[in-house]
Amino acid sequence: MFDDMYWTLELASSLDDAPWPATKDELIDYANRSGAPEEVIENLQELEEEGEIYETIEDIWPDYPTKEDFFFNEEEY
Repeated sequence: MFDDMYWTLELASSLDDAPWPATKDELIDYANRSGAPEEVIENLQELEEEGEIYETIEDIWPDYPTKEDFFFNEEEY
């Protein structure tokens, strides 16, 4: 379903402050207004579901790394 899209943490982070939950059109509008990279807008245009509400970036990019993925033991430092 998302085979043509290419996400990186940098690209996805440009949607961190998007007005979640949002539709595809709202996300494209936000990306345009916030000056997101062209790749972000292209990826959003690849979304197939018109009118679907996306709750978070994980709905668009299931592999989005969460804060838990960056957990480290603070006691080691």
